[in-house]
Amino acid sequence: MTVTYVIDGSRVTGLERFWEVIGEAVNGPGGYFGRNLDALADCLGGGMGTPDDGDFAFEWRDHALSARALGHEETARQLRRSLERAHPTNRPAMRERLDEALAGRGPTLFDLIVGILADDATPGTLRLS
Repeated sequence: MTVTYVIDGSRVTGLERFWEVIGEAVNGPGGYFGRNLDALADCLGGGMGTPDDGDFAFEWRDHALSARALGHEETARQLRRSLERAHPTNRPAMRERLDEALAGRGPTLFDLIVGILADDATPGTLRLS
């Protein structure tokens, strides 16, 4: 039997809130399911609240609201924060990504998260509604 985790996109107002919403969807109030993109991919690999047999799916309701909240503006905000902590050798590439986000181009956080949920969930599926 497939377990479906529902992401309430109307509650996603930014990246920090997304981590809370997906954590609650999978593990209940106060639940954890990653706090960065790498951790999200790791959590999808098993354990961390998902069924051990991997038979699960995500349904992201009101995903269009999340897409706006995790759009270029939020992507730029997060890149600015990361740039401060980045290793000096990574800063030029991050500045380039930041410039793209500020110009409204390039992948957004929403795009990256959807890619991870669609590609890394084993054998999970993603339904956008």
